[in-house]
Amino acid sequence: MTIINKNLLSLVCTVFLMSTVQSLDNGLAKTPPMGWMSWERFRCITDCDKYPDECISERLFMEMADIIVNEGYLAAGYEYVNIDDCWTEMERENGKIVPDKKRFPHGVKYLSDYIHSKGLKFGTYLDYGTKTCAGYPGTLGFEATDAQSLADWEVDFIKLDGCNIDTSVMVDGYIEFGKMMNKTGRPIMYSCSWPAYFEYYRRPTSIPDYDILVETCNLWRNYVDIDDSYESVLFIADYFANNSDRLIPYAGPGHWNDPDTLLLGNFGLSYEQSKAQLAIWAILAAPFLLSTDLRTITPEIKELILNREIIAIDQDKLGIQGKRLSALNRIETWIRPVSPIVNNEYSYAVAFVSRRTDGHGYAFEFSLEKLGLTNLLGYEVKDLFDSKRESFKITLGQSLEDRVNPTGANFYKLTPITNRARR
Repeated sequence: MTIINKNLLSLVCTVFLMSTVQSLDNGLAKTPPMGWMSWERFRCITDCDKYPDECISERLFMEMADIIVNEGYLAAGYEYVNIDDCWTEMERENGKIVPDKKRFPHGVKYLSDYIHSKGLKFGTYLDYGTKTCAGYPGTLGFEATDAQSLADWEVDFIKLDGCNIDTSVMVDGYIEFGKMMNKTGRPIMYSCSWPAYFEYYRRPTSIPDYDILVETCNLWRNYVDIDDSYESVLFIADYFANNSDRLIPYAGPGHWNDPDTLLLGNFGLSYEQSKAQLAIWAILAAPFLLSTDLRTITPEIKELILNREIIAIDQDKLGIQGKRLSALNRIETWIRPVSPIVNNEYSYAVAFVSRRTDGHGYAFEFSLEKLGLTNLLGYEVKDLFDSKRESFKITLGQSLEDRVNPTGANFYKLTPITNRARR
């Protein structure tokens, strides 16, 4: 009998734990949401006179919606167009939150209707505190009003942030706001931010109750906001790797851990580093929310973003979050069980992520034994980053060599071979 790698065994065991998690059942987020979000790339640019092409405005979101439809992103699964902070007036009107009149002259419902007319879904942002993180009106004290506004605007996705609120009342507030949205009758995907204020900002220094999270939210930001750098990607990846055993049981259809947006196409990641983030996020069953300027994206990065086989890994209907299995010579192995299940054996997505910077592709060996895989007939291996490369087979007792570029990643899908396939 082959001895299964202990780390992989712990990952597979979490599949059974996941079935006991009671989750929010609003019919949404059966796979991790995919779309586009403004924050990381455009932050809080509000001066449309100085930066007309970058300011948070209805023009920006309409242009992104057009590109998502016209250039194949929607067809690949990217369906949400999400506003983040800095979209409102600085004061409420008659108790209601209203968009900035200069930057959103036609109002929120107009923008929502436009996005829906393209076959897309519309998302926006609120903060449960007295003010948003950027100082705009918060939702505290206006919860029922804001929940109804979301329904009236036909919002499909809400990110509820947690700045400027005492964490002692945060959890109950998020729960109540979710109930208020449900009372409107509008199904709205609920993205919660409260774990980040416990896990990263340490207010208080305690771990959030993930059992409550999965009963309340469709996805949640666990950790710090991502910045446009590879250091930020690795910092967040390390958090998920070091906490995987306690986080994985709470990810699954309808409820997802969220490591924040994809940076591909911005300024901080090279092409190789873009491959690394995409592979890790797919292993983590993370939301694929782009935050980049789709008007200026390069063809090679667009090809990565639209890679259907990698999207299929991220969107795998089994919904099992993967983990970092090992690290040797600064080459990390990340692995995730995926479909199809063949003769009671999972298929696997496997990423080899390099933290090396020493100038050339580093040669590494991998084997089924090191991955903890046990199918006696072996596995068919598909290179997910190289569609022209023919698939190949690996069997027990066999060691294969490949090379991974500095700060980059190799990404494979391994499917169990059957007797029929072998013949």
